[in-house]
Amino acid sequence: MARMRLDSMWMFWVVLLLRLVSGVDADTTYTAQDIERISNNTLLWGPYRPNLYFGTRPRIPNSLLTGLLFTRVEDYASIQHTFRHTCEQNENMAGYGWDIFDPRLGGIQTIRDTANGIDLTTSFIKDTAAGDKGGNWGVRISGKPREKEDVKTTVIFYTAREGLGGLEVETDVPAEGVEGDVVMKGESGALGDFTITVTGDPEDRKGINKHPFHSHVTAQEKHLDRTFVNTQQLQPDALWQTKPILFQHLKTQIEELIERYGKDNPPPPYQLYTIANNAGAGNLQFVQKVFEGPFEFDILFNSGSAPEPITSTTISSKIEDLKKSFAAKFKDVFKPSAPFTGAKYEEFAHSLFSNLIGGLGYFHGDSLVDRSYAPEYEEENEGFWDETADARSRVQPVLEGPSELFTSIPSRPFFPRGFLWDEGFHLIPILDWDVDLTLQITKSWFNLMDDDGWIAREQILGPEARSKVPAEFQVQYPHYANPPTLFLIISSLADKLDALKSHPLTPHTDIHTDPSAYLLSTPGAVDAALRDLYPLLTKHYAWFRRTQAGDVKSYDRDAFSTKEAYRWRGRTTTHLLTSGLDDYPRAQPPHPGELHVDALSWVGLMASSLARIATFLSEDDDAARFAKHEAAIRRNVDDLHWSAERKMYCDASIDDYEEHVLVCHAGYVSLFPFMVGLMDPAGEKMGDVLDLIANPAELWSEHGIRSLGKGDALYGTEEDYWRSPVWLNMNYLIVSRLLSLAQTPGPHQSRATTLYAALRRNLVTTVYTSWKETGFAWEQYHPETGAGQRTQHFTGWTSLVVKILGMPEIGGEGRERDEL
Repeated sequence: MARMRLDSMWMFWVVLLLRLVSGVDADTTYTAQDIERISNNTLLWGPYRPNLYFGTRPRIPNSLLTGLLFTRVEDYASIQHTFRHTCEQNENMAGYGWDIFDPRLGGIQTIRDTANGIDLTTSFIKDTAAGDKGGNWGVRISGKPREKEDVKTTVIFYTAREGLGGLEVETDVPAEGVEGDVVMKGESGALGDFTITVTGDPEDRKGINKHPFHSHVTAQEKHLDRTFVNTQQLQPDALWQTKPILFQHLKTQIEELIERYGKDNPPPPYQLYTIANNAGAGNLQFVQKVFEGPFEFDILFNSGSAPEPITSTTISSKIEDLKKSFAAKFKDVFKPSAPFTGAKYEEFAHSLFSNLIGGLGYFHGDSLVDRSYAPEYEEENEGFWDETADARSRVQPVLEGPSELFTSIPSRPFFPRGFLWDEGFHLIPILDWDVDLTLQITKSWFNLMDDDGWIAREQILGPEARSKVPAEFQVQYPHYANPPTLFLIISSLADKLDALKSHPLTPHTDIHTDPSAYLLSTPGAVDAALRDLYPLLTKHYAWFRRTQAGDVKSYDRDAFSTKEAYRWRGRTTTHLLTSGLDDYPRAQPPHPGELHVDALSWVGLMASSLARIATFLSEDDDAARFAKHEAAIRRNVDDLHWSAERKMYCDASIDDYEEHVLVCHAGYVSLFPFMVGLMDPAGEKMGDVLDLIANPAELWSEHGIRSLGKGDALYGTEEDYWRSPVWLNMNYLIVSRLLSLAQTPGPHQSRATTLYAALRRNLVTTVYTSWKETGFAWEQYHPETGAGQRTQHFTGWTSLVVKILGMPEIGGEGRERDEL
């Protein structure tokens, strides 16, 4: 596609015409710069602290944090273990997460807390059309008892100011607490002036907070229907440790009450576990409420830049609007297809996608990096894994940064941070929902790149993030790569750009609530975004090819190209973490001459994606160069990695005679050239790969394609991470490629159609059944039982099932297994 160049006058008339066609106010015109500004405004605020059950922050470093803590306060024994703040695995939940979520509008989350006997709902609403600093937002906190109607619950909302500015309680707080609203005012750099209001009881729910009090507590100490407020001033780097800070404060309070009433006759826990009323100016403000039975209150954030405030009435109205708009957009975007179109699948699909996109986080902080560039890190000698381990033990890593990252995450309780190889898969469904958001996230990742072109594969930014990671995994190494899955998004975006040639888009909604509808339809907008990103893409590509290069020449290997061969650095005898397939079997022992078919395949994907984008940007010389790389890779993947004997792709190594040898373990690695589209769709090898996929003695299971062949001697052994389980990210690539074959006339079309239909059915059924039984999506699934395994609430790439739901029904979903 020729590069689009429009001067300001031409832009004016084109955009004006688009507005007229689409029914938008003809007096309002928007340039690409307008769209970016409005888009940033609508995405400034969010529940961008996904490690918490609920917490908000803006995409501004050192600004303002909020969060929520809650627990049942009926007996002393359980409180320490049921005080919720950070998401954790195995907390006796019947499920939790976003039921619906749109990052520009808000979302509704339900926390089904079995241990605390309460279902807590957080309805987060944004009013971004109000003001130019992210607008206003509000959250309605509602509690509904699960069984015991008079269950007693305490809820503590806090807000913390990280950097310069002010934060002060404006409401007068008597010793016995506040009867009505609690109002805080503040100012924080780019946010400007703001107020935060925690509402008291609405008039129509008067008395809902009342609870019986211990008979020996005086009337002044009862605080009946009161809200408790406490102000603290702390070092900014301690503010994220809110729960231990709160516990330390409560400990002091409890000790005073125990001393007053004696150990044998203490007040009940719902009185004992309350903060002291001590309000004023400070960088940490606690606001606590205690309830009996059901409850509801609102938290209202109003920006000083907004002409009108958000109110509880606004929240009520916008909650209903959100439910309608989300359902309509979801159906329009993902188009669930038979047989997965019933109400039960709708709830399931809404939940998984909402938890994926509701897992967006904004992270800011320093990171540990080893820039020693020790010669051992070249991994050139036999026994290199021992040398590199010894070199790492001698190095003192340094803190670099701070850096910032806007990203989705794999799992709120276990992996609440950015992972490079996960993120490309995360963005596949997000791209369909919001192109502009996807490009912002992609650029955020590439902005982390150093001068050489390296991006750390795991982003552990700041002490809060490091607190969730074992020390041995915190340090990042500039010679370690990771699967470059962000190029999947570049490839998918190229598909959208190709589709625009024959089906141009026109905006159809209010730009202030949905700028994503305008990006592809505004002349020059995508061109400008890609031209900004393009140099970063090419730099990372060059870095990957240079640092992960494999050796063809030294071993006299017979290959079309002496350059297109790759191996992952970072190998040990048991693991290859950098490949993403941690314990998948590789050559033994490791050898500096080994080559990895998955590494070569990823480079092929990068080359193909860059060739398409270079063509779109009219970078013709680059396009020709990338196409040449891709052609050489297609030849080399066969020359270096195809086993005529095993009829599969295999890693390569060097034997005792210094000869090239293939090391074959049927599994995901064997399928990589197929999964990334490097194979001839009509070729004989394609038939062999389909045979491998369909073989129940190897990869096929009723719950998806196994990570390792059932016939492999290492199947299911050791930690069994990538040695048998079904993973949705790899299965998504497989089922997508089968669909492409099924829609392409050729010798393998019929076989691919049958496999596609059965695999699609198996994957959706497996994830849905486990979600229905447990309340969670899982990191992986058992190949024999379909049970969810490992990490709970893994709503990262497992959410790709939403895309599979929307794939077309072709080939007869009900065919018998023996037809495969």
